[in-house]
Amino acid sequence: MPSFCLHFFLFTFSFDLMNIIPISLPTPFYIGPVNVYLIAEDPLTLIDTGPKTKEAADALREGLSRAGFLVSDLRRIVLTHAHEDHCGLAHSLRDQAKDAEVLVHDWETGHRAGRLEYDENRALLARAGLPDDEIEGMRRMYEGVRRYADSFAEHEYSSLQDGAELEFESGALLVVHTPGHTPGSCSFLREADRTIIAGDCVLKRITPNPILSPDPIDKSKRFRSLAEYLVSLARLRTFAPTLVHGGHGEPIHDYEELFNRYLRAIQQRQSEVIKLLPKTGATAWDVAREMFPGVDDVHRFLAVSEAAAHLDLAQSEGKIVVEMSGAKEVYRQLE
Repeated sequence: MPSFCLHFFLFTFSFDLMNIIPISLPTPFYIGPVNVYLIAEDPLTLIDTGPKTKEAADALREGLSRAGFLVSDLRRIVLTHAHEDHCGLAHSLRDQAKDAEVLVHDWETGHRAGRLEYDENRALLARAGLPDDEIEGMRRMYEGVRRYADSFAEHEYSSLQDGAELEFESGALLVVHTPGHTPGSCSFLREADRTIIAGDCVLKRITPNPILSPDPIDKSKRFRSLAEYLVSLARLRTFAPTLVHGGHGEPIHDYEELFNRYLRAIQQRQSEVIKLLPKTGATAWDVAREMFPGVDDVHRFLAVSEAAAHLDLAQSEGKIVVEMSGAKEVYRQLE
């Protein structure tokens, strides 16, 4: 009887781990410290910057120093999104680093102007049912927040493109457009070990707020933030990430568990929103005040953002109806 000799060959694959250094910076905001990420490779790159405060700037310099670098060594500054706690120091760091390249997605606006400086933003709040004095109060509040970030002129930054790669000596980070929290939010994937830097798209302890924003394609319409966010979460899931670095809090080692927890939380909140709609109908502002009574300052804007996002999603899924009453959107349960 013939004999067979089976030979097994062991192949070993190796790759250089990208040197990703988290640096925690203080912020003056309710969310607490923000995580920024130093890619300690050539070209030296900082992902997010923290707010424009002395405390954040000092903490960043200390973090860079511990890694053996100075601000002047930075060659590239990349923004996951353009909220003040993530982009505030970008302009001053660019200047100190002798015109380091700054990269941000075209759909972001916060690096150019404050959140409610544009007429289209205030028009969306009016359509959501906010009275004029409330809109003006929010505008003034965000004028105060704006001091935590400097504005960029168009020629001072470059565009992040979905699917492009940020190249380093040990490999590359894939740019993944993950809209939802903001229209231009981006995550960055190290494909070799499936590590993701996700900004505020993925946070371990809280579900990111879908911020009310104009649609980048048609600014007269509201960006469908929650529907886009669900698509972004599902897209990140396809990469089977082993480690996710978020913009706040601890890293995530079990994305699948977090993904399912997010879905349950979103479904539960949507059910609550629908139940709040009376037979006579309600605006997003009405629902926000029912969901979050007594909130103040920035939380009032976040409350109406969340209400509008859930109402938009429920309406797109055929669970409720919306009609215009004068200049306001009024939502009603199905009869």
